[in-house]
Amino acid sequence: MRTPAKRSGRQPLPATLSARLNGHVTLEARANGNLVARFDGISLALGKFSTAAVERSQELRTSLPLASFTPPRRAIDKEIDLIVRRLAARGLLEFHLAQSGRGQAQNGKTLLVIEPQAADYWPRMPKLRDTESLALSRFAYMRRRADDLVLESPRARALFKICDPKIATALATLSTPQQIEQLRGTAGFPGVELLALLVDCQILFQVDAARGDNLRMAEGDDNLVLWDFHDLLFHARSTEGRHANPLGGAYMYAAAIAPLPAVRPSWPGEKIDLLKLSAPPADKISPAATLLRERHSTRNFDDRRPITLAELSYFLDSTARVQATFTNTTSGSADEGPALTYAPRPYPSGGGSYELELYLAVDKCEGLPRGFYHYDAGSHALVALRVHPQEFEAMLRGAQFAMDAPGLPQVLMTMTARFGRVSWKYTSIAYSLILKDVGVLMQTLYLMAAGMGLGGCAIGSTNIDLFAKTTGIEFHVEGPVGVFALGRPASSNTSDSD
Repeated sequence: MRTPAKRSGRQPLPATLSARLNGHVTLEARANGNLVARFDGISLALGKFSTAAVERSQELRTSLPLASFTPPRRAIDKEIDLIVRRLAARGLLEFHLAQSGRGQAQNGKTLLVIEPQAADYWPRMPKLRDTESLALSRFAYMRRRADDLVLESPRARALFKICDPKIATALATLSTPQQIEQLRGTAGFPGVELLALLVDCQILFQVDAARGDNLRMAEGDDNLVLWDFHDLLFHARSTEGRHANPLGGAYMYAAAIAPLPAVRPSWPGEKIDLLKLSAPPADKISPAATLLRERHSTRNFDDRRPITLAELSYFLDSTARVQATFTNTTSGSADEGPALTYAPRPYPSGGGSYELELYLAVDKCEGLPRGFYHYDAGSHALVALRVHPQEFEAMLRGAQFAMDAPGLPQVLMTMTARFGRVSWKYTSIAYSLILKDVGVLMQTLYLMAAGMGLGGCAIGSTNIDLFAKTTGIEFHVEGPVGVFALGRPASSNTSDSD
C-alpha cells in the first residue's frame, strides 16, 4: 500500500468568525429593557430584550463568535441573533475571522476583517469539497486604503481587510484554477473557512471543468461575460446600494482645497468679442433656444393638481417612444460588423443601441393608479409590475431625500440600461457610452417638460441594489443609470440653479 504523501507547510488552526461593533458604535441599555445603538449623534432603538441578552450583547464591543448563538437553540440565543442581525442590517457591525487560539478564538490571530457593503449582507460559508477547483474572479482587486490592504469586487456584498500578508500571496496563486486539496498542502494556506467566505462573495468562483479553460465564460452567467472590469466597477461604485463609501454632497475636501472658480479664468491672448454681434430679435429666437433658456430643475410639485395620464402619455410619446425598427442587412465587412436590429427613438444613442428603458414609480397621476410601471416603448404602453410596498416607498422616499424636496415626486422615472445591448458591440467604452446616452435623454426630458409647462428634476444618485430587489433583475443584467422626477410644479416654485 502506497504511503500517503506528506503535505508541505503547517496546517492552519480552525478559524472562528465573530461579530464586532464598528468603532463609532456603542450599545446602551435603558431601564425599561430597551437596547439602543448610538452612533454619530443618532440613537437607534433595537427593541426590548431580557437582562441576560442585553448583558451578553456587550461582548460585541470586543468579539462575539457567531457559532455561540447560531443556529439559535435557546431563548437567549434567539435574542442575541435578533440583536446582531438588526445591527448588521444597518451597517453597524463588522465580522472578524481569526485562527482559534487553542480554543479561545478571541485571543487568536486575526486573518481578516469583513466590512459589509450592503445592508442585507450576512457572512456565509458554503461547503467546499477538496476536489473542487477555485479561481480568482476577474473583477476582484486588492488596493491600499490608508494603512490597510483591502480586497474587494463590484460583485461582492462585503469588503475584506486583509490582516495577514500571507493571504494576499495565497490568493495570487488562484489566478489560475487550483483544487482545494492542492491548496491545503501549500505553505501559507489561509484555511477553507476563508475560501468559503470569498466564494460566498463571488471573489472566488468554482470552476466547472466542462467549460474548459475559458475562465471568462466559466464565471457567472452569459450577461456577466459582456462586462469589462472597469465598467462594472464604475457602475457599482458610482451608484448607491453596493458599497458603504460616502455618497453625494459631502464636501470631503472643503477644509483642504478651495473650490474651483465657477467660470474658468480666461486664456491670455486676443479676444473676439461676440457681444458686438447683433442678437436676433425676440420674435426670431427659435423654439429650441427658448426651451433651452427656460429649462430648470423643479423640486416642489403641486399635489392638488397632479400631472394627468394624458400628459404623461404625450410626454413619453415625444421623448422615448420607438419610432421605427429595422435590421442592418448590409453587413459583410469587418467595419460594418454582424447584422443588428435597431429601434430609433427621439433622442440620439451611441451606435444606435437605444439600451435605455424607463420604469415609473407613480405617486400621483390623475387617471393612473399609484404603482410601479414599465414603459413599453415599442407599443407605447405602461405595464404594471407587482412590487413590494416597502421597496416602492423606499424608491420615492429616496428620491425625495436626494432632491431635498418638501414632498414626493409625482412620477419618478428610473432610467435603466440593458447593458449587453451596448457591450455586445463596444469594448472599453461601453459604460461610458451608456452614461452619454443618459445625458442626452435627461436633457430631452427636461426640454419636453419645459415645453409642456411641467416640472422636472434630474437626481444624481440611485440605489441599484434596491431596483434589483424590486424587479428581481440581477444588477449586472439591467440596472439604474439615471433618475428623473416629473410632475406639475407648485405655483410658488422658483427656478433652481440647475
